[in-house]
Amino acid sequence: MNYDLCICNGTVYDGTGADPIQADIAIKDGMIVAVGAVTGSAKETIDASGMAVTPGFIDLHTHYDGQASWDSDFQPSINHGVSTVVMGNCGVGFAPVRPSDREQLIRLMEGVEDIPGSALSEGIAWDWETLPEFMTALDAKPHTIDFAVQVTHDALRVYVMGDRAVAEQQATDDDIAAMRRLTREALEAGAIGFSTGRSDVHRSADGAWTPASEASAAELVGIAEAFQGLNHGVLQAVNDFDLERAGDAFEREFDLLESFARASGGRPFSLSLMQRDFAPDQWRRIIHRAEHAKSQGIDMRLQTAPRGIGVTTGLQCTFHPFIGFPSYKRICHLPLSERVAQMRDPAFKAQLLSESSEPLAGDGTPVPPIVDALMAAMDYVAGKTFLLGDNPRYEQSAEDSVLSMAQVRGVSALEMMYDLLLEDEGKALLYFPIYNYTDMNFDAVYTMMTHPQAIMGLSDGGAHVGTICDSSFPTYLLSYWTRDRKQGQRLSVPEAVRRLTSDIADYCGMADRGVLKPCLKANVNVIDLENLRLHAPRMVRDLPAGGQRLLQDATGYRAVVVAGEPVLMNDQLTGRLPGRLYRAGH
Repeated sequence: MNYDLCICNGTVYDGTGADPIQADIAIKDGMIVAVGAVTGSAKETIDASGMAVTPGFIDLHTHYDGQASWDSDFQPSINHGVSTVVMGNCGVGFAPVRPSDREQLIRLMEGVEDIPGSALSEGIAWDWETLPEFMTALDAKPHTIDFAVQVTHDALRVYVMGDRAVAEQQATDDDIAAMRRLTREALEAGAIGFSTGRSDVHRSADGAWTPASEASAAELVGIAEAFQGLNHGVLQAVNDFDLERAGDAFEREFDLLESFARASGGRPFSLSLMQRDFAPDQWRRIIHRAEHAKSQGIDMRLQTAPRGIGVTTGLQCTFHPFIGFPSYKRICHLPLSERVAQMRDPAFKAQLLSESSEPLAGDGTPVPPIVDALMAAMDYVAGKTFLLGDNPRYEQSAEDSVLSMAQVRGVSALEMMYDLLLEDEGKALLYFPIYNYTDMNFDAVYTMMTHPQAIMGLSDGGAHVGTICDSSFPTYLLSYWTRDRKQGQRLSVPEAVRRLTSDIADYCGMADRGVLKPCLKANVNVIDLENLRLHAPRMVRDLPAGGQRLLQDATGYRAVVVAGEPVLMNDQLTGRLPGRLYRAGH
C-alpha cells in the first residue's frame, strides 16, 4: 500500500497509559491506517528511531478566540506538541456579538485575560455575528492546528441583555430563554461546550465586574438545560468562591455550580483547581465537594496545572515591582534601552528606592486589590520570587529566592529586585508563583493533578500574554515530572502522555483523536524525550498594532503532525496549515 506519511521505528506511547511498543505509524488521507510493522512505500518518511511517538496533545483551556482570527500559527501552543486547542474558557469570548458591542467584548478580554486591546481591535476581522457564524469564519482561515469553540457566558449575556448585562442586573425569564436557545443553536452547530466565570479578580479593562460574574442560579441552570438530549458538550467554570465575603459563601457557590452541572442532563463539567496562599486549604475543600458531587452522579472534573501558576515580571512585562513608583512612572513611556540607562543612574535608583508604590487597583482599572497588597508585602513576594534562567527551574527552594539573595548581599528585597531586572540589558525575567506554591514545593501540585477527578488544563494559551507563558505545560509535564524531578514523586511517561491526550479527548467526547490506532485522525508527535527541554520565556512584539507577548521555546520536538501533515519539524514551523475547526457532535 502507498501511504502519505510513515513514522518509522519509533517507541509508540499510544495515549491509553499502556507500556510503549516499537512500531511504525502509517498515515493516509489524514488518518492513521496502520500501527505496527508497516510494509509499503510513503511519500514522506520520518525516522523516529530513539524517539517517543505520541498522539498530538490536546489543550483544554486556552483563549485564542481573538488570535485565531488573524494568526494561523497558534504559537506558542504548537511549539509544545499541542495539535488541538479548546478556546472560549472562563466565560470570555467574541461571539455572539452586535457591532455596537465589539469594543465592550474587547475591553473584557483585555482586562480578564491581559491581551492588548489595540491588538484585538486591529487584528479581529469581525466577519460574524452569531456563534455558528464565528465558527465558520474561523474555519475558513488556514491554521496549523485544530481548534474547538465554546459558548462564552459574558458574550452571550451582553448579546441578549445589552447594557443590563454590565449593570449587574439579573436576567429575566425571557433573557434566560433566549440564552438557552442561542446556546443550543451553537451546540448543534458544533460548539464543544459552554463556559462561565465567577472570579473575584476578573475585571474588564475599565475595572468593571464581568457580566456573568454574579449570574443567578436560575440563569446558569436555564442555560445548562440547552445541553439536555445532546450526546456532546462540556461545561467549564472558574470560581474563587467569594473569598472576600463572610459566611458560608463557599458552600453557596458550590451548591450553585452543582445545580448548573446537574441541569445539563449529565454532561461533563470541569472546575479550576489551584492552591491560593490567602486560602491555602481551599483546594482540599474543592476536592471534597467534587468527590461528593461525583458520588451523586455529577461528572465533575478538576482542571489542574503541572507547576505553579505564576507571574513573570520584567521591565517589558505587564507587571513588575516598580510600576507604581512615582519615579518609574515618569520614565515608563520610554523605550526599554532608555529606561535601563535611567535606572542605572545611582541618583535615580536612590530616589526610587526611597519612595513607596502608589495604588494600582481601584475604580477604572482591571488591577485587582491583591496586587496592591502584594506591592506592600515585598519581603513576602521576594521570598517566593526566583530567577528562571535559560533552563527554567520552576520548583526552587527558599534558599534560591530573591529574598535569600538580598540577605546574602545585605540589601533590601526591593533593591535586589531592582538590580536583577536590569540584567541582560533590562530583559531579565523573574518568576513569582502566586498559586500552587504555598509550601515552596510541588507536593500539593502532585496531589491535585493525580487525583482521580483531575484533568490537565489551565494553560491559558493565548492569554495573559505579558504576564505568563504557560502554554509550555505539556513540555514541562513530560520533561520535569517524568525525568528531571529529583525530590518527591514523579509520573511515568505513559501516564503523562495519557493525561495530555486520551484523558482530555475522552472528557471532551473527541472520539476521533487522543489515541494512536487505525481509523483515528493522524495528529501525532515525535519527541526526543531524552533531550526535551524548555528555554526561558522571551518577549516578542508580533501582535497587531505592535503589541507584545511572551513566547517560550522548546527543544526536542522532532515532529508535530496534524491530519497527516508535519506542521513542525525539529522545533521549527514548516508552513503547512492543515488545522481545522473541531465540530462537536458532527
